Amino acid sequence: MTDPDQLEARSPEERASDLADALPHQIARAQALEGFAALREFEASEITSPADLARLPVLRKSDLVAAQTDAPPFGGLAGPLSTFSHVFQSPGPIYEPGRIDDDWFRLGRFLRAAGFHGGDVVQNCFGYHLTPAGMMFESAARAVGATVLPAGTGQTELQARAAADIGTTAYAGTPDYLKIILEKADEMGLTLSIAKAAVSGGALFPSLRDFYESRGIDCLQCYATADLGLIAYESPAKEGMIVDENVIVEIVTPGTGDPVAEGEVGEVVVTTLNADYPLIRFATGDMSAVMPGQSPCGRTNMRIKGWMGRADQTTKIKGMFVRPEQVADLVARHPEIERARVVAAREDETDTMIVRIESTASDAAPFEASVADVLKLKGRVEIVAPGSLPRDGLVIEDTRSYD
Repeated sequence: MTDPDQLEARSPEERASDLADALPHQIARAQALEGFAALREFEASEITSPADLARLPVLRKSDLVAAQTDAPPFGGLAGPLSTFSHVFQSPGPIYEPGRIDDDWFRLGRFLRAAGFHGGDVVQNCFGYHLTPAGMMFESAARAVGATVLPAGTGQTELQARAAADIGTTAYAGTPDYLKIILEKADEMGLTLSIAKAAVSGGALFPSLRDFYESRGIDCLQCYATADLGLIAYESPAKEGMIVDENVIVEIVTPGTGDPVAEGEVGEVVVTTLNADYPLIRFATGDMSAVMPGQSPCGRTNMRIKGWMGRADQTTKIKGMFVRPEQVADLVARHPEIERARVVAAREDETDTMIVRIESTASDAAPFEASVADVLKLKGRVEIVAPGSLPRDGLVIEDTRSYD
């Protein structure tokens, strides 16, 4: 395992100072691109911190799809296609630019933390076709000087044979596929030399990590996306996921873009410092929470708890969709509302809607009228004391049983 590098070990003051220098330049780069016209009403020089970023609009995947439909391939959010070595496709479809030189996706930082180095042979079992995961880990392995077997997915018997024949020492892929390779090797009577694993793209359950440890394999995970590259990663301490040094992560209330307090669950919104593809306040749709303190491994950046569900809580009640954005509009309409939560329930085989509102007000009537107007449904309004609603990231809770 490697010690933190110079960026990872910065003091909070150093990191904030560096960010104050870098962020205005990144905002200016985005403002120069056709697709970021909405940012031009802000003064780039005044955006120097995560708190300042909270003033800017949130960019969502649906916005990417719409922009790319109007102005293919990148919707005016990146430079010309000719300036990139690769273009990838994700469901939507969404087209992402990329490069494999200079650890463009920054996954090398994760592999170094996981102990990958120049003497390793990495069996890269991420897909190489259309989607970028294979190339993301390919460039990461190159960044640490490792040799790569570009295995991709499937053909497990051939993968087990290759791992034995070439002496694979490290695995990159989804959390569960390594277990399949190991079990196939056992079945074939092969001895493998895999001692470390870097996984992503799915849940690493504690029982699966324990299985790998019982086989002498140290398994760490990261959080990355096709659009943003590396967002956060585990270190050998295995205490949360450390935010990458080239992104800014905010945890916000779903549907609003408003930052939540430390420890509260919310949607992960990311701003990159990638000069080639300057995504600003990009909403991942994933839920997480900030962890207090710093990792004992010596890496000093903010930590998050990892994946805690999806932020899209859109729910159909009485045949009508209710969305987090509507709940946010309801809260914004009344200054005396601190927080609101819609509860979908069922009574006598009929959908019901309860709207719980944190407020010191005593009369629910004005809120009931707004509920009908904003949510397009009538529901029972319950006024609760400020601070009494759970801080779990939910603004729409579905309590109906679908068994």
